[in-house]
Amino acid sequence: MATVRGCNLPDDLFYNVDNNVWARREADGTLTIGMTAYACSLAGEIVSYTPKKVGKEIEQNKSVCTVESGKWVGPVKAPVTGEILATNPDVAGKPGTINADPYGSGWLVKMKPTNWDGESGALITGGAVAGAFETKMGADGFGGC
Repeated sequence: MATVRGCNLPDDLFYNVDNNVWARREADGTLTIGMTAYACSLAGEIVSYTPKKVGKEIEQNKSVCTVESGKWVGPVKAPVTGEILATNPDVAGKPGTINADPYGSGWLVKMKPTNWDGESGALITGGAVAGAFETKMGADGFGGC
């Protein structure tokens, strides 16, 4: 796992660095999507989670859900195009779970990608994760998680 400025960034995930989202490719080809620890730190404690409906087709870089904290309201954007298969009922009941465990129980939606091979090449994974986030955090003037 990479740690950049105190933010954990598991290097087995696929990241859209600009949008601060991650995707985990499951064995069946579906994706689990969530916010990065960096995004959680920027937002502060999440108090509301409003996902798009199951069955909805979401284009790459369009909102899969809206989250709200005391200082921010905004979309969490899909790293690739796909259909929403599931939303997280635990996060709906306790949105702070996103902050507490962004890569585990704080996942946001599960999706069936429609063009993984064509769109996943733009995502960062493995050893390139730390450098990509260090560059972004530096450009954003981010002090650390």
